[in-house]
Amino acid sequence: MTGSVRLRLEEIEGQARAGFDRDDGLFNIRTQLMAEYRSGAFRAGAELFDSRAYGADPGTPISTNEVNAMELVQAYVAGDIEEPLGKGSKLSLMAGRFTLNLGSRRLVAADDYRNTTNGYTGLRADLAAPGGVKAVFIYTLPQQRRPDDADGVRNKRVRFDHEGFDLVLWGGIVGKADAIGPAMAEFSYFHLGERDEPGRPTRDRSLDTFGGRIMSEPETGRFDYEVEAFYQTGSVSASLASGSPRQSVAASFLHVDAGYSFGGSWKPRLSLEFDRASGDRRGGRQGRFDTLFGMRRADLAPAGLYNALARTNIVTPGIRLEATPDKRWDWFATYRALWLASRTDAFSSTGVRDAIGRSGSFAGHQVEGRVRYWILPSRLRFEFDGLLLARGRFLRDAPNAPAGRWTRYTSFNLTASF
Repeated sequence: MTGSVRLRLEEIEGQARAGFDRDDGLFNIRTQLMAEYRSGAFRAGAELFDSRAYGADPGTPISTNEVNAMELVQAYVAGDIEEPLGKGSKLSLMAGRFTLNLGSRRLVAADDYRNTTNGYTGLRADLAAPGGVKAVFIYTLPQQRRPDDADGVRNKRVRFDHEGFDLVLWGGIVGKADAIGPAMAEFSYFHLGERDEPGRPTRDRSLDTFGGRIMSEPETGRFDYEVEAFYQTGSVSASLASGSPRQSVAASFLHVDAGYSFGGSWKPRLSLEFDRASGDRRGGRQGRFDTLFGMRRADLAPAGLYNALARTNIVTPGIRLEATPDKRWDWFATYRALWLASRTDAFSSTGVRDAIGRSGSFAGHQVEGRVRYWILPSRLRFEFDGLLLARGRFLRDAPNAPAGRWTRYTSFNLTASF
């Protein structure tokens, strides 16, 4: 059995969200216990998550992102079949409850930074074939965290998470190593189907997301790069109201980065990055890109109390410097300039909007840094995250923009592993 306990203190001042401009803090505790039994090609495992938050003021926007008490996130059986497609091939099958980190994790992920995680119930198949070809296919019912009402969350009530055919995610990724010189290439497709249930109105999403990615891994003394693009189609309801008209979807996302890894004891890597996620425009079509169950920590911003930046209606170039001086500590620092892809839509996940577009499209500057240090190697690690958002014209002048010019976010984490 393995496990960990993470203690986190989060503080934010001047959150850049519509109707919310205040100082808040949370003390989060997350406990994980994981056990797996192996016998030959057979495996069975389970993982318990207990995520709780304390010290929230009445107006703090606490949600199932912070609280999910005593949840069996994983409970699965799995097995391997050797050489199903000839010598050098392998097929792994899994059924039950499990977490997922697929591809770049921009669409399907288990969020490592957030206090709670994403779980999925269903089937998974991993295939490795000769020639460096790998594929993963899933059919799952994403776990919907419960309780999700304000009283249940604040009182940390224990309730088994819901999964059902009202929310279905299926699809897969096929990739090949050394497909373009030393670069890996992969193709992905995922379908998300969602419908209302009693007491749970939804946008009735029916989304098909097609993607492609090429990537060369960082190596000392070499340039590396990654390009990933998604196109999203399908339909959604115009609102949560029952019987609201359907809208067709045409949305897209692009991520590009190029970096260079220097030699030396610190192993620094400098990279330039660019992300664009589409937003709504006039014409009746839904244009906001939906990142499904993707994580944002690796590319955009920390998840938690900070909710100003997500993978929708953004255009953001950036620069990142990261280093690993030794096995005990690592750090990174990033700068991003932020624009709206559509100036008449809400900026990213803030809810701040100017429907006639007179507030411009520049949202601001974001500076972020992280330091992690193993106090006891492999046993006890400290982490500090800090972020500063200087609001640009749009986040100051839009009709429902919050007051002030700055958003400051800090997080202190202490994780014990056993």
